Amino acid sequence: MQISAGQLQKNIRLIIPFVVLILFAVAILVPIVFMLISSVKHPLDVFEFPFRWIPRRLHFYNYMQAIAGNDQKYYFIRNTFNSLFMAGAIMCLNVLMASAAGYGLTKFRFKGRQVVFVLILATMMIPFETIMIPLLMLTIRLRIQDSYMGLIFPIMLTAFAVFLMRQSILTVPDDYIDSARIDGAGELRIFFSIIFPSVRPTAVTLAILVFREAWDNLIWPLIVVQSEKYKTLPLYIIRFLDEKYANEAALMAVAVLATVPIFVLFFAFSRYFIGEGILTGAKG
Repeated sequence: MQISAGQLQKNIRLIIPFVVLILFAVAILVPIVFMLISSVKHPLDVFEFPFRWIPRRLHFYNYMQAIAGNDQKYYFIRNTFNSLFMAGAIMCLNVLMASAAGYGLTKFRFKGRQVVFVLILATMMIPFETIMIPLLMLTIRLRIQDSYMGLIFPIMLTAFAVFLMRQSILTVPDDYIDSARIDGAGELRIFFSIIFPSVRPTAVTLAILVFREAWDNLIWPLIVVQSEKYKTLPLYIIRFLDEKYANEAALMAVAVLATVPIFVLFFAFSRYFIGEGILTGAKG
């Protein structure tokens, strides 16, 4: 059976995207597999060349050292709690405040509404490094440095979150809101009974993105926190890496443990994130 030149070109056009996707998937998965395998190898075998993908023996004590730390003070547990508390609080505040701001910018008519929205978008062009020092000075003046409030308050809302929720709330028909107001519903009831449920997929998507960004945040906790009581997991990893005799296998175990909450959150809400959570209501 012979294949025509046109059919061959068509088959090639269909195959090329799959090949490109497979190459991207391999490029993403190889570091993750390397991390997982290295976390259960002997420390001296982590950087052997050529790399042995099947360990000679599984060394799960690396995870015990990852939790205990090189100083055996178990700061990992406290730092993990701090990261969970900080990321969870920032996630909840971002979603609620951005949704409320989006509601106000879309369903309320007031002079200068578009100007306010443009100014919010303009802040997205400002690098965090530019406002980092002023934010630090603000936390010092408010006396919230080296505290949970100092970790959370300055970054509890982002312009991207407002933009995303505004675009999603634009898709909610005004008739629903007008009917609720005629029935005597207040703005808070309208927000929590109509607006928020209507944009739940986008809110869940935003929650995952915000949690991941806050969980990975290194720069802000590094400059605002000094005491061990409030340090987060990224700071624990940096300290673990800076040890004079660092156990690279245990460091890989720390990295594996640090990724677990992100994977759990993603897979728990993957149906929103992958399917329904894509922004489709972008309007001007």
